[in-house]
Amino acid sequence: MRTLAEVLRLSTGYLEERGSPTARLDAELLIGHALGLERIELYTSFERPLHEPELAACRALLERRGRREPVAYILGRWGFCGLDLQVDERVLVPRPETEVLVERCVALLRERPGAHVLDVGTGSGAIALAVKAALPDVLVAATDVSADALAVAAANADALGLEVELVQGDLLGGLPGRRFDLIASNPPYVTEAEIETLAPEVARFEPRGALVAGPEGTEVLARLAAAAPAALAPGGRLVVECGAGQAAAVGRLMQAAGAEETGAERDLAGIERVVCGRWP
Repeated sequence: MRTLAEVLRLSTGYLEERGSPTARLDAELLIGHALGLERIELYTSFERPLHEPELAACRALLERRGRREPVAYILGRWGFCGLDLQVDERVLVPRPETEVLVERCVALLRERPGAHVLDVGTGSGAIALAVKAALPDVLVAATDVSADALAVAAANADALGLEVELVQGDLLGGLPGRRFDLIASNPPYVTEAEIETLAPEVARFEPRGALVAGPEGTEVLARLAAAAPAALAPGGRLVVECGAGQAAAVGRLMQAAGAEETGAERDLAGIERVVCGRWP
């Protein structure tokens, strides 16, 4: 009978052989999930023997990860801005770089109590819910073209007890005549050529429609920049996430649509990841 320590060691090696860049962390998360233990509890249970039903439960999750399925999908949950979000193959896995976008939005909205906010392409609801959690007085709406994604966002809103209006529509579709103080978005910005070069976790498992914009990668960003002014209140802002090397082009798209000022912020990797434009 193998101990927990042995299973962790062997599982880490198994995942390393299959290309996981975070094999030890993955093993801890998956084995902890299978056994109903927090990560810290694993370290206080190293000598615990695992019986065959427990080993089988661990094995099933590890085999999925061995095929490079994202850990978040296997767990069914992922953390974002301090929130515990339900995620599955219907939505993107929330990423740390998107937390930079949320931080920027929250900083801007502190200047506008009771502001009206729109999250375009909400997916799991990560941006909309994080903003609402940080600033309960703001009124938050969110759109997505995917009914499946909106179902995930609705489940997250219910579980967290956060009130967010969810509307199905492409970009600003479904909200005619509405005006917002801030529009935020993490839209598709991967090129058609680039998608096949990304990690298997992304290329094989995450929803392609939420990733790929077109041949240039800025197609959806261009449409959003052009449409945003009609939906922004005076002094309103558009805050978007973009791909590496796209920030300058996105700034120009905003300026062409009438933004009087634009700026970019870097993520933890030093990439200009978040572009903000302000309209008169």
